[in-house]
Formats: sequence, structure tokens, C-alpha cells
Amino acid sequence: MRLVSTKSIQPGTTLAQTIYNDNGQVLIQKGLGLTERVIRRLINLGITYVYIKDELTDDIHIESPISEKLRMEASNTIKETFSKMRQDGYMNNSHILNKQGKKLTDIVQQIMEEIQNNSDTVSLLADIFVTDDYIFQHSINVTIYSIAIGIELGLSKKELSEIGTGAMLHDVGKVFIDQDILQKPDKLDSDEFEIIKSHTQLGYDFLRKQLDLPLLVAHCAYQHHERLDGSGYPRGIEGDQLHKYAKLIGVADVFDAVTSNRVYRDAKLPHEGLEVLYAGAIKLFDKEIVEAFKKSVAVYPNGLTVKLSDGRNGIVSQQNNHLCDRPIIRVFKENGMEVEPYEIDLATILNVTITSCNLES
Repeated sequence: MRLVSTKSIQPGTTLAQTIYNDNGQVLIQKGLGLTERVIRRLINLGITYVYIKDELTDDIHIESPISEKLRMEASNTIKETFSKMRQDGYMNNSHILNKQGKKLTDIVQQIMEEIQNNSDTVSLLADIFVTDDYIFQHSINVTIYSIAIGIELGLSKKELSEIGTGAMLHDVGKVFIDQDILQKPDKLDSDEFEIIKSHTQLGYDFLRKQLDLPLLVAHCAYQHHERLDGSGYPRGIEGDQLHKYAKLIGVADVFDAVTSNRVYRDAKLPHEGLEVLYAGAIKLFDKEIVEAFKKSVAVYPNGLTVKLSDGRNGIVSQQNNHLCDRPIIRVFKENGMEVEPYEIDLATILNVTITSCNLES
């Protein structure tokens, strides 16, 4: 399968990866020949890129870090929990997590186990979901990334469980914010942005009252928008004043935010998301955490067409674990001429690098 920009797809192209809504229902089934109408629908749904079938990449696959069944269970549990909170309102919902907390903890434990048992690097491009409420899938994605980083850093099971729960609930304060502001497709004015920023305080105040949750989980909600240089919110704390869990979740949160499909902007590719993190390394983000993230995530995902520094063109066919920016490339063009495909391993050919990516179909 090959990763391409939705806007570049030609009618008749075959979809290689099923697209779901956040209830797990199939919106567009893989194997479908895409018509002009369906392509327009994909674009209107805010889907930036998809996987398509072609002969050169038929044997290239991308696997989700967690099973489809667990993804659906997590999505439904988060949706049920957050929707109930939103329905009851901020002042009347202190009992909800007492009922749902065990479900959320169990899901975090399952995510931990599946990531630990999966030797592949993390890539969420296989999971293309269309949702009316971004917070549901975002919460799951940030949990997956946070646990993957924690594993790379060698954290204990107890710490991974706390981080996973904190990540799952880091944006819970947004449940209590006016949805018209939260889902606004246009630029927020200063007053609206201040309302959005209040989700950190709202989340902290709500979670710290939950007797069955560690207080650290509340601090994850409180501090995940704080930055090392004090430029974050809500308190503008800096350096060692930030808890390590919040530093870690903050990195996962930013990466998922910029690489997720949104109706009002195109998603960045993983290597572009990583560039955002590196631009803020040391000043905004903990460099050790960014480095651990880089080792955990498929920077150049399978199926992505790339150009190499020596002028060759190829497609990423396989990952090298812990060297996620040095994958195995299936070369199909040299000096602008098509050649019989062959593979090179960038982990062993150190004088060749990826210089650009191509999403044209």
C-alpha cells in the first residue's frame, strides 16, 4: 500500500485501508474503487491522506500498535464517559469516574500490554477515523504515544499505568467547555482562547476530587500545556517545576495535534510533527523525552514515497526499530528513470538520507 494525499487521488484508485467513524462503523471499506464523489467526500471529511493499492507496494503493510478491537473498546469507553460528563455538567458529575474508572484503567493496561508485545515502531496512520468530536480519538492517541515514550525511557509498570491514565484524561476539562467554541473552525479571538485554556484548570479541579485516581493524574491535566521556559499555561511554571509525566504527555499531545486530520487544516506527516518537537527541544520540551519519542515512532511510515540525497526515489518498505528516521527503502527510480525495484537499508548506508517526501498518487 502507498500513502498519498487525498487531493491527488484519481478516480478508479483502490482504497487500501478502511476508514471508520468513532463508533467503529465502517464509512468507506478498503478495496473500494474510489469515485470522484467519494474522493470529494474524503476531502470534505478533513482526511488529508490515505493508503491506496498499487502493484509496487502490494506487499507493504502498516500495522496499528493496538488491535482494532481494543481501539474500538477504548473509543467507546472514552466517548461514553466524556459524553456523560458533558451531559451532567461540571458541578454534578463527581460520581461518573467512580463508575467508569475501572474500565479506563483496564484499557490503559491492555494498551500497555499490546504495545510491549508489539516489536514494531508506533504508527497511527493505519487508524483513519472520522469523528465529530476530536477529543475522543486524540485522548487514545496521546495515551498510545505516551506509553510508547515511557517504555522507551524504561519506566516501571506503575509509572506507565499512571502516565497512561493521565494521558487518557489529560483533556477532560474540555468536556466542560462550550462546544461551539471548542469546535470552532475559524481562528479564536482572545476571549475564546482564554476559555479554551481554562480546560487545564477545569480538568485538574475535577480529577483531584476523584478518590480512586492518583493525584498525579490530575496534575497531567493541569500541566500538559506548561513549557520548560515558562511560556505555557495555566501557571507559567518552568523547568523542574513541571512533573515528568506532564512533560512527557505534553510532547505526545503536540505531536498528535499537528499530525491528526482536522476539517480546518491538513495533517502534518510524522517527520513534520517531529520537526515541530525538535524546534522546541530544550526551550519548550525535554530533549530526552523528544529523543525517546523519535525512537518510538515511525518518522517515515511504511508506504511513504521519498526522495534520497543521492537523487534516487523510493518507497519506505520497512522500519528499523530505534532508528526510525533510517528505514528500509524500496528504490524504483534513479536519475529520473524507472528501474527494477530493489531495497536499500538506510541503517547501514549512512551517507544517504531522506531529503523530501511525495504524496502525489
